Amino acid sequence: MISRYKPSPASTMSLAFCGSENNSEAYNVDGGVLNNGCFLDALNVGPHVFLLFITFPILFIGWGSQSSKVHIHHSTWLHFPGHNLRWLLTFVLLFILVCEIAEGIVSDGFSQSHHLHLYMPAGLAFMAAITSIVYYHNIETSNFPKLLLALLIYWVLAFIMKTIKFAKYTEHGIGPRQLRYCITGLLVLLYGLLLAVEVNVIMGRRYMCFANPTEVKPPEDLQDLGVRFLQPFVNLLSKATYWWMNTFITSAHRRPIDLKVIGKLPIAMRALTNYMKLRKAFEDQKRPQGTLPQGPKWIWQALRVAFGRPLILSITFRFLADLLGFVGPLCISGIVHHISKDNRTIQQPMRLLGIYFISSKEFLENAYVLAVLLFFALLLQRTFLQASYYVAIETGIKLRGAIQTKIYNKIMRLCTSNMSMGELTVAQICNLVAIDTNQLMWFFFLCPNLWAMPVQIIVGVILLYYLLGISALIGATVIAVLAPVQYFVATKLSQTQKSTLEYSSERLKKTNELLRGIKLLKLYAWERIFCDSVEETRGKELTSLQAFALYTSISIFMNAAIPIAAVLTTFVVHVHISEDADLSPAVAFASLSLFHILVTPLFLLSSVVRSTVKALVSVQKLSEFFSSEEIGDELETRPTLTSGSNNHNQNRYQAVSSSKAHPSLACLSELLQPLKVVNRKRPPRKDWNNYTLSEGDHEGDGPCPVVDQDVCIKICSGYFTWTDGTPTLANVDIMVPFGKLTMIVGQVGCGKSSLLLAALGEMQRVSGTVTWNSLPNPESEGDESPTDRDAASDGDIRKRCAVAYASQKPWLLNATVVENITFEMPMIKTRYKAVIEACSLQPDIDILPQGDQTEIGERGIILSGGQKQRISVARALYQQTNVVFLDDPFSALDIHLSDHLMQDGILKLLREEKRTVVLVTHKLQYLPHADWIIAMKDGTIQTEGTLKDIQNSEPQLFEQWKTLMHRQDQEFETETVASSMTDLERKNLRRAMYSREAAKTEEDEEEESLESDDDDNLSQVMRQRATIPWRSCGTYLSSAGLLLLMLLLLSQLLKHSFMVSIDYWLAHWTSHVITARSDATARNCTLVQDCGFSHSWYLSVFSVLCCLGIILCLATSVAVEWTGLKVAKELHQNLLNKITLAPMRLFETTPLGSIVNRFSTDTNTIDQHIPTTLECLSRSTLLCVSALGVISYVTPIFLIALLPLAITCYFIQKYFRVASRDLQQLEDGTQLPLLSHFSETVEGLTTIRALRYEPRFRQRLLQFTDANNIASLFLTAANRWLEVRMEYIGACVVLVAAVASITNSLYNQLSPGLVGLGLTYALMVSNYMNWMVRNLADMEVQLGSVKRINGLLKTEPENYEGLLSEFHLKAETRVCRVRSGLG
Repeated sequence: MISRYKPSPASTMSLAFCGSENNSEAYNVDGGVLNNGCFLDALNVGPHVFLLFITFPILFIGWGSQSSKVHIHHSTWLHFPGHNLRWLLTFVLLFILVCEIAEGIVSDGFSQSHHLHLYMPAGLAFMAAITSIVYYHNIETSNFPKLLLALLIYWVLAFIMKTIKFAKYTEHGIGPRQLRYCITGLLVLLYGLLLAVEVNVIMGRRYMCFANPTEVKPPEDLQDLGVRFLQPFVNLLSKATYWWMNTFITSAHRRPIDLKVIGKLPIAMRALTNYMKLRKAFEDQKRPQGTLPQGPKWIWQALRVAFGRPLILSITFRFLADLLGFVGPLCISGIVHHISKDNRTIQQPMRLLGIYFISSKEFLENAYVLAVLLFFALLLQRTFLQASYYVAIETGIKLRGAIQTKIYNKIMRLCTSNMSMGELTVAQICNLVAIDTNQLMWFFFLCPNLWAMPVQIIVGVILLYYLLGISALIGATVIAVLAPVQYFVATKLSQTQKSTLEYSSERLKKTNELLRGIKLLKLYAWERIFCDSVEETRGKELTSLQAFALYTSISIFMNAAIPIAAVLTTFVVHVHISEDADLSPAVAFASLSLFHILVTPLFLLSSVVRSTVKALVSVQKLSEFFSSEEIGDELETRPTLTSGSNNHNQNRYQAVSSSKAHPSLACLSELLQPLKVVNRKRPPRKDWNNYTLSEGDHEGDGPCPVVDQDVCIKICSGYFTWTDGTPTLANVDIMVPFGKLTMIVGQVGCGKSSLLLAALGEMQRVSGTVTWNSLPNPESEGDESPTDRDAASDGDIRKRCAVAYASQKPWLLNATVVENITFEMPMIKTRYKAVIEACSLQPDIDILPQGDQTEIGERGIILSGGQKQRISVARALYQQTNVVFLDDPFSALDIHLSDHLMQDGILKLLREEKRTVVLVTHKLQYLPHADWIIAMKDGTIQTEGTLKDIQNSEPQLFEQWKTLMHRQDQEFETETVASSMTDLERKNLRRAMYSREAAKTEEDEEEESLESDDDDNLSQVMRQRATIPWRSCGTYLSSAGLLLLMLLLLSQLLKHSFMVSIDYWLAHWTSHVITARSDATARNCTLVQDCGFSHSWYLSVFSVLCCLGIILCLATSVAVEWTGLKVAKELHQNLLNKITLAPMRLFETTPLGSIVNRFSTDTNTIDQHIPTTLECLSRSTLLCVSALGVISYVTPIFLIALLPLAITCYFIQKYFRVASRDLQQLEDGTQLPLLSHFSETVEGLTTIRALRYEPRFRQRLLQFTDANNIASLFLTAANRWLEVRMEYIGACVVLVAAVASITNSLYNQLSPGLVGLGLTYALMVSNYMNWMVRNLADMEVQLGSVKRINGLLKTEPENYEGLLSEFHLKAETRVCRVRSGLG
């Protein structure tokens, strides 16, 4: 009976180690001291006291001095063998010792006085176990293995003492039926295993009984203080609780998180390492012929081999978490069942050796024991669940980095025809990187659910059937039937989102046109016309958003209503099927908890299925991309020299050949191979005329032809094509001499650019040979690095020389002007100035806001076509290569700039350096400057030679050129007259740019002066970062209107009130069932119905409450989405009106991209994300408040424990929100450069390959990928840090609520129904708190969009007040007449 746990007044006064009962057998030693139970327990105290006394001084000394620790992350260097096994065994030991303490306390309840020996030795053992692991951790991190001798002695003594005790129990006939016997046996096993681990450390490190101890070195990652992501290196406890993140999270409150703060990734997590694993998995699938299989199957197989093992670990953790999740309902059932039992006589437990021994059944019949077991089960379940989440996400992030690296390597080998013919576009490749790799990452995150969901559903249904019988199957069927409906809603939601995106893209296109032409629109007063056009498209978008909101509200409604419907159906069927239905509180609330567990996997089913389908589609797309054609491999051999060639000539040039074999995968050396263009081991020379000449190659099908030493490039009988079909270039026989200016001329479309690309190996060669020679620079041979010399000595591994290539369509990086020109070459000022002067770029640089440090490209200043062309040519001139290809560099330049570039850039700069220049041009007036001319016509070589040779051999062609040259000279003279006008325009442009910058500077100074008073110190800035933007929240809610806001608030409050009412009525109903049964037993009624009790009344009220709750769920979800739609419509309309009526000063001082972002990213956040986050935040907050309110109502004493828990939660969420916001912004910020790098590479692929800069761009990709991945990993770890702590606080809430409920029930006759109600709500508190803090952090980030839009809404409109003067009226009349005349 429960009352046996109450201590009697007499027994509370007696306290002794062996008890103070009269005639106690605990002091009887007639059979020997070892046959006395109290003495055996006292004997086991010795080892624990020894360890506590011997280790405490050492711990204090170790903590006080850290001088012995090396300068690494010393707190994470774990190098003793069996480290993780020791921690696991210690955790198990602690749990068994808690059970021993509980068993002793329960056994002592049957005695007349307290027997301390039943639980005090176990308490000391618990303290000793904690001390041992703390001592071990400090010894390991301090690297003092000899001090582990104390632990060795302790394990030996503890093992011997427990073995003696276990042997004596066996000798006296105590067996497995007694729980203490089983606990003692387990402790003997655990102490023996820990002793074996300690011996293994001795044998592994040889610190005892060996002359030469084993020396170990810390891992490379721990020696690098830049590595701050320590999850792989910390001990098991820190891994499980993310304790190492404490300093990182709290420091974010004092200093913003950036890439410098988060440091570098560990080597095992870097993109290069994981790419190597994935590449090896691909190569292992090679067929005997050496080719790789095609299709999605080989990608899945490689992913399984490379990343399958950690995924199995994640699935295992998920299985354990799901199985432990069922302990909660079972413990609730047991607690409520034992509380609701009538007092009846319990059989006295067995008494041997002077003490009581209880069985496992008697132990588990104690409600307090069940409460403690529930607490530990929750701790373990939450720990395993978060570990599963982390391992799955970490694996997905590693996979994403490896796939992105593989995609990039494939891009570097892509055949140019794939891009030029439209088979692959920049957008398609960026989608592969941004979308498909993320789809695979999230599939790996959700993959454990594929295996865990069936187990969770099967176990849940079995337990429900055990509790409720056939009615449980009917309730589960309701959930299963509604799951496909939810999948249908999710599918429609996805389709609606796609249509919304299309309308959004159309709206953004029109908005962009409006903003780009805003000055013209204001001049013609067309703002309203274009505004109406944008509003029309916005109306279509809002119609689509209404459908999106409808499906979203249905999805939210089903998530909330399905559990209510399932519980209602189950209880209705359960009551009507059986006349004597068991609807006790234990059954009802255990079933309620099981239904909550069962609904979760069915809700996840739609997400998992959609994620799986998307992953299959993504792998199919990746398979098609990886099977795209590649450029041929370059297999190099030395050229065949003429017989007269001497050793000097043999050293002067080399050639390499190219084969059309299937390309192999890029290897690690290719990713990080040294670059031969610049020797970084010595500073650049002051004389910029000295440059390193690269080597050459030969491409051909047959043996290498005999080549002349004065020829740089020679193509013999070349046929080249872009696609399978008629060759684009046919019968090409040309030569390009060394150190000369070669011009390629011809009509538009005759194949001039294709000829350059054919020489670079970008075109598919049908037949013929391409031979490259290059002259080594004798001055630079002695300065080569060892790697360069090793490569130069190997004739079979040579590359074509690097070529400075300026394409016809200029290609620029999203970087500064100086970075685009130097292109990662050392900055040599004299050379840089000469190149700038040659390309006439100085006047253009002067008018840029920050000069040559101005960022250009997508994220910077938009340049004209001529400026882009000259920067592209300047890059080619600046590069230190002996070959320069210029593809029509004058196409976007006027005659003066073209002439200046030709004279100063090509004829002076390049010719003085004696560089080989190949120039494609239509400017025939420059032909007299050419050393060699190649004339093309219809894809063939018409003629080649010097101008004099062509005059003699092709007089008709020469006369045609002469006529065209004379015409171009006349144009040049005409343009000279207008040169002053060009200078005037440039001055006007400069004046406009300066005025814009001056206005911007004035505005910045005003802002700085306003902010200087508020942000004088860093602490105030940090305080602003830590506060929630309530003003933006008020702006958002006020935009919805008072009526809608009141409807939203009222529906939320009513909904959660009815939810609590449903559960409270269930508690009231089931408590009356217990009372009715007691009355029926007292009155000898066969059924409770015979004594006047009926379920009908209770069931009717329960059904009405459930139906009202379901209706309010629908009303709430619709109100939230309706509010979101109203706010979205209101804010966009106000923003558009404000922007179109804003003065031109706003557009002159604000970057266009900043305004466009308000209409794109921020508007999308307000349209689709904030309503959902607002609903989740309000729901989780009200659920948490209602749960804590119910627990406090059931057990008011809980309020005492609630205060410290609430304070702890406040500080956790306070620190987490700041860190989470910074990490989310950092993750988004690091993704943009990564995607930009991919698009830059695709667009400039020909230039990169011509310059042989593939290794540099690969290295930059690895940096971008690692930066994005480390931000994602820190964000994942921060989320797990929060959830673990919230889950542990939730477990503490459950423990306090359970103990308080049990005590209140025993002493104050609290009804079992209310106990079940309080425990059911307590189980859900941790989930509610988690979602509340997470959604609060998300809402804080999303409200930044409202804040930015609200900032633009404060813009003062143009002032049209006042009357026009008579002069203005006349002028306006004249303008109107002129316009009408023109019309």
